[in-house]
Amino acid sequence: MSLTMLVVILLLVLAGCQGRTETGNAGQEGQGASPSEQGQEQTPPTLENDNETKPPSGSADNDSEGGSLPPNETEDEIAELMNNMTVEEKVGQLVLVGLEGTAMDETSRKLVKDHHVGGFILFKDNIESVEQSVKLLNDLKEANTANPVPLWLSIDEEGGRVTRFPEEYIKLPSSGKVGGKGDLALTKRVGGLIAQKVAGLGLNMVFAPVLDIHSNPNNPVIGDRSFGTTAETVTKHGIASMKGIQEKGVVPVVKHFPGHGDTSVDSHLGLPVVEHDLKRLHDLELVPFQQAINEGADVVMVAHLLMKSIDPDTPSSYSKPVINDLLREEMGFKGVVITDDMTMGAISGSTDVGEASVKSVVAGSNMVLIGHEYALEEAVIQALTKAVRNGAIPEQMLNDRVRTTLELKQKYELSDDPVKAPDIKPLNQQTKAVLEQIK
Repeated sequence: MSLTMLVVILLLVLAGCQGRTETGNAGQEGQGASPSEQGQEQTPPTLENDNETKPPSGSADNDSEGGSLPPNETEDEIAELMNNMTVEEKVGQLVLVGLEGTAMDETSRKLVKDHHVGGFILFKDNIESVEQSVKLLNDLKEANTANPVPLWLSIDEEGGRVTRFPEEYIKLPSSGKVGGKGDLALTKRVGGLIAQKVAGLGLNMVFAPVLDIHSNPNNPVIGDRSFGTTAETVTKHGIASMKGIQEKGVVPVVKHFPGHGDTSVDSHLGLPVVEHDLKRLHDLELVPFQQAINEGADVVMVAHLLMKSIDPDTPSSYSKPVINDLLREEMGFKGVVITDDMTMGAISGSTDVGEASVKSVVAGSNMVLIGHEYALEEAVIQALTKAVRNGAIPEQMLNDRVRTTLELKQKYELSDDPVKAPDIKPLNQQTKAVLEQIK
């Protein structure tokens, strides 16, 4: 049974409950209910449904790790689904991978059918045009139809210099330019526009917004990717962008925890070291992330940083003191944690990527991102499978990590249904209006 079918069952049950006419309890049952509890039908994100909103994750209010759904029939169905999943299928949900080329090939087909990967990330070299991108994504979905768990289909899209969209789309401004206007409504609008473009191609997750504070002018990697130079500016605009994305039915990934803004090394090339003490981190770098968690962040990306005051020996992307102790326990995040790309130089340049990926899951990550090289992707999957088999990743830990991911896929009603190529004209018109407003 697919996750989409589970939603239908739940809606039928709830619709029956809402049909009651008793005056004594009807009002009470409706009070405080979330959209999903009220039985509102939600479809997979498309441009035709761009006014539809998704509920906030409520991640800070849930006591169980990773849980975001209320204890109802849907949780029981997810439990049943997990009971029917093999170890290999569960391990697949721990990885999000890249692929080579602009069309599906036997390698990407194997990642779907043999390794049951949780999803894919597209980079610029995977994208030639709108039509080609839609076909590639539809082909990936079709290959996954035997799997009841739909794919994450994700992309880096921040506007400015970090854009992967096809050339037909007019380029959006950088976060720095958007934040510089000081207009939160505009920032939210841009976030929603990013999400509409993402959903139009058939994608369902975007690695944005950036919550790093541009506090170091010599930083080689952040700069105008940040909304600003203060915690207040980045917090307000980052959350506005996050909400704009969520309300269009796309999953935003806030990044790069615990803060890449004051670094002097590009983690694509080497491992940046952050010397600040905990007080400084809590006063500056962590502020946007804490508020985003409080406001319903669904996914946090953990960067490759050496945080000397927290864990002087281990990069943050597989550090238990950073992921479990700080992010989960102290800051109260119960949602999905994903690493930055483990093939980046900060990790792959000096560490076995498979071993680091196992450590990351043990430390508290739900997914590891392996963006390049099929050999590395396969090595990571094999390392994770071996770790489950030998007990390095205990069965309960595996189930906890996977459940969190399945609940988020369920919440956003992911689907492997194909999409049609979007009409880009209205999207480009909206982009032109934004650019005119930012002048």
